Amino acid sequence: MDDNGGHQPPGDEGAWNVASTAATALAFYRPRTLKNGSSFLVLDHSGDAQAAGATAEGLFHDDTRFLSRQSIRLAGLRPLLLSSAVSTDNTVLTVSLTNPDIPVGPDRKLVRDSIHVERQMVLGNGLLRERITLRNFSDAPLASELLLSYAADFADIFEVRGHQRARRGERRAPEVRSDGSLVLSYRGLDEVERRTRLRFEPPPEGVPGRDNRWRLDLAPGATRVIDIIITCESGPEAAEAHPPLGFDALLAGIRAWTATREAEQARVSSSNQAFNDWFARSEADLSMLTTETPVGPFPYAGIPWFSCPFGRHSLITAMQCLWADPAMARGVLRFHARAQATTLDPSRDAEPGKILHESRSGEMAALREVPFGRYYGSADATPLFVLLASQYADRTGDWRLVREIWPSIVAALRWIERHGDIDGDLLLEYDRQSANGLMNQGWRDSWDSVFHADGRLAEGPIALIEVQAYAEAAWRGAGRLARALGHENEAEVWTANADALRARVEEAFWCEELSTYAMALDGEKRPCRVRSSNAGHALLTGLACAERAQKIGEVLMAPGSFGGWGIRTVAEGEGRYNPMSYHNGSVWPHDNGLIALGMKRYDLRRPLERLLTGLYDSARALDMHRMPELFCGFPRRPGEAPTSYPVACLPQAWAAASVYAVLGAMLGVSFRPEEKAVRFMRPFLPSWLDELRISNLALGEARLDVRLRRHGPDGSVSLNLLRREGEMEVAVIT
Repeated sequence: MDDNGGHQPPGDEGAWNVASTAATALAFYRPRTLKNGSSFLVLDHSGDAQAAGATAEGLFHDDTRFLSRQSIRLAGLRPLLLSSAVSTDNTVLTVSLTNPDIPVGPDRKLVRDSIHVERQMVLGNGLLRERITLRNFSDAPLASELLLSYAADFADIFEVRGHQRARRGERRAPEVRSDGSLVLSYRGLDEVERRTRLRFEPPPEGVPGRDNRWRLDLAPGATRVIDIIITCESGPEAAEAHPPLGFDALLAGIRAWTATREAEQARVSSSNQAFNDWFARSEADLSMLTTETPVGPFPYAGIPWFSCPFGRHSLITAMQCLWADPAMARGVLRFHARAQATTLDPSRDAEPGKILHESRSGEMAALREVPFGRYYGSADATPLFVLLASQYADRTGDWRLVREIWPSIVAALRWIERHGDIDGDLLLEYDRQSANGLMNQGWRDSWDSVFHADGRLAEGPIALIEVQAYAEAAWRGAGRLARALGHENEAEVWTANADALRARVEEAFWCEELSTYAMALDGEKRPCRVRSSNAGHALLTGLACAERAQKIGEVLMAPGSFGGWGIRTVAEGEGRYNPMSYHNGSVWPHDNGLIALGMKRYDLRRPLERLLTGLYDSARALDMHRMPELFCGFPRRPGEAPTSYPVACLPQAWAAASVYAVLGAMLGVSFRPEEKAVRFMRPFLPSWLDELRISNLALGEARLDVRLRRHGPDGSVSLNLLRREGEMEVAVIT
């Protein structure tokens, strides 16, 4: 992700920070969010946007805010909030409101709680439908007025994040069309006209505009319904071929798609309701954040700052979910194969074979005011692409897809060899080419996230430890794929590359005095001797030998790194440690999920169980059991929840996917497609989980339902096969 905060860096090094202001800090009041396709909605608990001041609320589509304000007033006053919630499947926002005491004459008033106002909203791709239902619960006729107000600033998402532009396009006066619709429009500097079209059923009194009024005359028990249809439009205006879907039809379509996705995934339930709530929330968040592309499902990163395609984020999300949802990995691999760079373009940090970092579609991206229209400034996405491809083949045996994307796999490996290794020493380094691209190009991509023990920033080209781990696993995995496809020469060369890289990493990165790997090597090949979570990714891929893996696990779970909720990105006491920073001391759920999978690989049972318990306790303590992008790294204190990070994305896909990594680490799920078998390798259940049920676990066309039960203080499990369709064997390996 792009840097989200911290102290202000010098020069332009923090150019892509999300400004931590009152307008962008969403963590403290937990806004209501919906997403569909390239659209997302951020509202306050009353269902309004920016009704009480400047915030990052509104209706967004294609990285542009098409609705910057919406508010509801009853008799000129803001209604009182009764309740506000998004449905458990993330498809409907329902808000219940009522009237305050409202003077209606010298000696009369409308007594509070007389009128119930229900707002329901459903979001499609470029379409928002709202249904407002008003009912008189008093025993007397009531006369009042409903006011709905709207505005559209057409701000680019980077403007909402706090970036100032020297010039903007032209916002035009509201216009009422012949069909009665209200159009708010803006012609950008990119010569694209963007329009927000509002329709009201029934129409308001008088001419529709920014303020719209309905006279309410409600008999006792009477109900009034008002529907609002808001569409986001870009480019030349054309007559609509079909009217927008109705409220019920739109909702039914979204739920039908969700049901289709659920049928592709394994489902989980347990004896622990808090764990069930965490899993259900994560599952629903991933479903909402996943966009159906022409090549399959693809998880967008997070709301509000990163609701777009990201390279490493989608690859790691798919990796965490792979055991339960291989369809997501299939969609992610196909997407990145199509988006892979084919030319050299320093302005986009693009080189042939490189995998996409980020893709944006707003005005600022089109004008190259930001470099992220199609940007490739990522050192890790390319080896992660190859790594995921090999893991997908191991999981599914889907050699048809492997053959389909084989040219992209080969191109990615050529990039690793020719462009990723800048100085020919076997290690992958990065050094930005784009003048306004990202300074750091690993997953911790803040301007100050790579540094030496004394706090000095590392100068490039920089080689990160986790990127070497991904690359070693990519070479080794590609060697297995090549051998299976009959490419023996490539298999030998690529496996040899993996062996050589592993030896080089052990020689250059290991810090005996720290009992862990250096965070990185700088441009002079000097190690950044900092205890960081980066080293835990070497466990994920199997880079470390068993003895060093044990030492790394101990360092990661020492009090300086593990504060009780999770492992910090940087250990307490290091040069730039700050528990409130974006990348230098905070806790990231996905980072912890990957480390958990690494601990499982080396059978580090005790530290793994402590880590999983910390993550479970975090989810249990957080609002809606929803894992945010990150939270602050303060030590755990009795009776308190993790400390929120003010501009964290919420929800966010790889954070939501961490629960799948947690389960994968507990159960050691692995697959043998050639044997038509699934194995649970040294599974255990922690003390807070007595029973776990997995249904619809798929391998090819076969399906299994299993139940695992915990026995005794050691957490060992027994497995019962509940259902089997098709040919698939299941076994527990202890």
